[in-house]
Amino acid sequence: MTDHSAGDSGAGADSRPVVYDLAPDCTLSDVSVGEHYHAVVNGVVAYGVFVDISDTVSGLLHESNLDRSYDVGDRLVVTLESRKENGDLAFDVPAFETYRTEIVDHEPDITSIADLETGSTATIEGRVVQIKQTGGPTIFHVADGTAIVSGAAFAEAGVRAFPDVEIDDIVRVTGEVELHRDVRQLEIDSLAVLDGDAEADARDSIDTTIAEASAPADVDPLVDWPAFEPIFEELKTVAELLRQTVLSGRPIRVRHHADGDGMCAATPLQLAVERFIADVHNDPDAPQHLFKRLPSKAPYYEMEDVTRDLSFALEGQSRHGQKLPLLLMLDNGSTEEDVPAYQNLAHYDIPIAVIDHHHPDPAAVEPLLDAHVNPYLYGEDYRITTGMMCVELARLIDPAITDDIEHVPAVAGRSDRSKAEVMDQYVALADEAGYDRESIEAIGEALDYAAHWLRYSEGKTLVNDVLDVGCEDFDRHQRLVSFLAERAERDIDRQLEAVSPHVEHERLDSEAHLYRVDLDHFAHRFTYPAPGKTTGNLHDRKVTETGEPVITIGYGPDFAVLRSDGVRLDIPRMVTELNEELPGAGVSGGGHLVVGSIKFVKGRRESVIDLLVEKMAEADLDESLSTTAPLDN
Repeated sequence: MTDHSAGDSGAGADSRPVVYDLAPDCTLSDVSVGEHYHAVVNGVVAYGVFVDISDTVSGLLHESNLDRSYDVGDRLVVTLESRKENGDLAFDVPAFETYRTEIVDHEPDITSIADLETGSTATIEGRVVQIKQTGGPTIFHVADGTAIVSGAAFAEAGVRAFPDVEIDDIVRVTGEVELHRDVRQLEIDSLAVLDGDAEADARDSIDTTIAEASAPADVDPLVDWPAFEPIFEELKTVAELLRQTVLSGRPIRVRHHADGDGMCAATPLQLAVERFIADVHNDPDAPQHLFKRLPSKAPYYEMEDVTRDLSFALEGQSRHGQKLPLLLMLDNGSTEEDVPAYQNLAHYDIPIAVIDHHHPDPAAVEPLLDAHVNPYLYGEDYRITTGMMCVELARLIDPAITDDIEHVPAVAGRSDRSKAEVMDQYVALADEAGYDRESIEAIGEALDYAAHWLRYSEGKTLVNDVLDVGCEDFDRHQRLVSFLAERAERDIDRQLEAVSPHVEHERLDSEAHLYRVDLDHFAHRFTYPAPGKTTGNLHDRKVTETGEPVITIGYGPDFAVLRSDGVRLDIPRMVTELNEELPGAGVSGGGHLVVGSIKFVKGRRESVIDLLVEKMAEADLDESLSTTAPLDN
C-alpha cells in the first residue's frame, strides 16, 4: 500500500490532517489503512452505506460508524479502518472538522512486455513503433526493450482510435492480454501519452533496457585468426546495432551481391535475425513483415535498386505504419559508385550499415554510413570474405545457430577463391559437420548457378536448401547441389568452348601474358555463366596452362571484366586515371585491387581498352598477388 505522507511537501507548519483525493484510476495499491479519503456514497443498505473513493476502490461504512443519514451521491470524508483478508474494505467517519486535501495520481504496477500473461489485465509502458489502421481496430505496436506487443484499440469501424498518438510517443497502455491468431495481443482499455517526468523516466528505462538487450552474444570466432580479431570487434558493434534495430521495431532491408559469397553472407544472417525478430515479437510471422533480403547484380548499389528499396520502404510506412528500415549492404557498398544511392537515402531516416571486402573508398562512403566493416580498413584484403564475416555476425546475434552454419565460411572462401591461411581450418570445420572438400566446391558452384537464374529474386527456400542452412531435408540438399553443380560445369565448358578460339594473346613488356576476348561477339549471351564468371574461368585456365603472370580482359560493347594473377594492379586507381585521360568516356566501376569490372560509353570502347592495356603493361609483377579469388558475376 502507498505511504501518502512521503509525498507531503510544502505543508510547512500546517498540522491539519490530510485527506487524499484519489484519481479515478487509482487502485487498492494506492490506499493505506489509517489514511483519510474523499468519498461518495454509491449505495444505502440497512446496515450502512457503501462508498467509492475511486472508480475501482469501494467499501462499507457500517451503521455503527455513521454520524448521520446519507443518500446516494452524497460526498463525505472517510477513514480506511481495515482491509479484510477477502479484500473487503471497512471505513469510519473521522472526528476532525478541518483538514487539507492532497490529490493522489495512480501509479500502476508496470508489467514488462516479455512477462505478459494471457488472460491477465496488465499495464505496460513503452515506445510506439508502429500504428496500423485496419477495417476494424487500430493496431498499436509498443516496445519496452524486453519485447514488442501489438494492442488493438476500437473506435468506430475503420476509424482511428487515439488519433493524437504518434510513432515514437512514450505511452502507458492498460488492457486484457488475449491470444489473437495464436499471438499475444492487448485488448486496449486505456492508452495515454506520457509527458514531463513520467515520460522522461519511462524513456530512460526503455533506452537502458534496449541497450542491455542489444549486447551481442559472448562467443569466440570459429577459428583462431589474429588478422580477424579487430574485424570481429567491429562485428560486435554491428550485431548490437542489428539487435537494437529489432528491439526498436524498425524493419531491416538487406542488399547483397548476387554470387556465392554474397549468399553465404546473407543467408546465415537472415536466419539469425529472423529468429530474433520472431522471439522479440512472440510471433512467427513477424519476420516476413520486418526482414527483406534482395540480391544486387552489380558489385555496388545501383540507382535502380535504391529507387525500388525506397519506394518499398515508403509504401510500408504509408500502408502499414512501419518505421523506415535500416539498410544492410553485404558484399558490396564500400565504393564511390555507391555514393549516389546513399545520398538518395539521406533524404529519409534510413540508417545504413556495410559489411564488404571489396577495395573501399572510406572517405567517400563513411560520411553516409552508420557502420562500415571491411578488411582493407584493418590492413587486410579480400581473402577475408564477406561470408566469413557474416557467419560470425550471425553467431553474435544468435549463437544457437552455430551448428547450422559452421560449414558456410569454407563455402564462402571457396566461392571467392580466398587464399587465407585459415582456409584449411574452415575446411576442417566443414568436414566435421559432414561436408568434405568436394561437397564445399559443389555447393559453391551450385550457389553461383542458382544466383544467376534467380536474378533479382530472393529465392529464400532454394538458397537455404543449396547452402543447407535451415534446410529440413539433407538428402534433398545433396541431390539439388549435385544437379545444379553439374549443370554449372556443363554450361561453363560450353561457354569456354565457344570463347577459346577467339581469345587474343600478347606478351607484355613486363613478361606477363595478356588475354582478351570480345564476349559480345563470341560468348553465349543471356545464359550461364555471365561475363564476369566467363572471364574468371577463362583466366583460371590460362594461369594453369602458363604457370606465369596472367591478365585477362573480357569485354562487351560498354563493359570490361578484369582478372590478373601475379601482376600488381590497382583497378580503382586505373578507373580514376581513365576518367581523367579520356574525357567523355564515362568510365566507372572498380572492385578488388586486382580483379574488377568497369563500364564506359559504347563509342569509346576501343580507346578505353587500349589505354587500359597500356596501364596494365606498366604494372609490376608480384607473385604474391592472385585472383584465384573473387569471380564476381
